[in-house]
Amino acid sequence: MQLTIGKLATAGDVGVETVRYYQRRGLMGTPARSGGDGWGGGVRRYDENDLRRLKFIRAAQASGFTLEEIAELLALEESDDRARVRGLARQRIDALDHKIAQMTETRAALARLADQCAASDKGPCPILAAFEP
Repeated sequence: MQLTIGKLATAGDVGVETVRYYQRRGLMGTPARSGGDGWGGGVRRYDENDLRRLKFIRAAQASGFTLEEIAELLALEESDDRARVRGLARQRIDALDHKIAQMTETRAALARLADQCAASDKGPCPILAAFEP
């Protein structure tokens, strides 16, 4: 399978500029141009490994990993350092647990405000008052 950058981006559910950004960040390689004669000639062709890497990056981002952490994960894939991969995953789990706790607390506070707002039509709305500086 040989893909242009546009087809690679479409297959990876990203824009072309996202692929280029990942290349600038060193997360993906930039293949040489094929064919053509001289500057600007030819087209870069991407293969299944490029698409697999692009999908890996997107999936890792969806799990909350930063691009720096993803770069480390990609490097660890080649070194097979499972202990470090587990360590990064545990750090991400801890961060997610913290965020879930914050969101649960925020949800409970907003639910209380909504109940207070529904309890009376007099005075300022408790929800709006809570957001005032």
